[in-house]
Amino acid sequence: MFFPDLVPELLIEDLAASLDFWVGLCGFEVLYDRPDDGFAYLRTGTAHLMLEQVGVGRNWIPGALERPLGRGINFQIMLPDIAGLLERLAAAEWPLFMAAETKWYETGATRAGVAQFLVQDPDGYLVRFSSRVGAQS
Repeated sequence: MFFPDLVPELLIEDLAASLDFWVGLCGFEVLYDRPDDGFAYLRTGTAHLMLEQVGVGRNWIPGALERPLGRGINFQIMLPDIAGLLERLAAAEWPLFMAAETKWYETGATRAGVAQFLVQDPDGYLVRFSSRVGAQS
């Protein structure tokens, strides 16, 4: 089993609501969980993250938690194609933070093209789902 060297752990308010979003809508799978600790370890492709419910188990909280949680950060998660996820979110009437777009980014001597959109999870964490559309010299 592959485990990346960096795995964010998101403090959340309701594990069931977060699992509905991350697993039910976004297609992650639970690799393992500790329900008594309000904890789940998730994966999609090579993107991994952990969820930990505040007030259950052992929380490391350096300051006051205010919504939206995770201010100042967005998590980019690469998918083979974002179309299916966009359809699931629309069917669930889940609002997008930024509508889908195709964007080209300078990457040194080349440009990388991505299809992307942004959405917030139930706790307000900003997630940018992207898929590669090409590269230019």
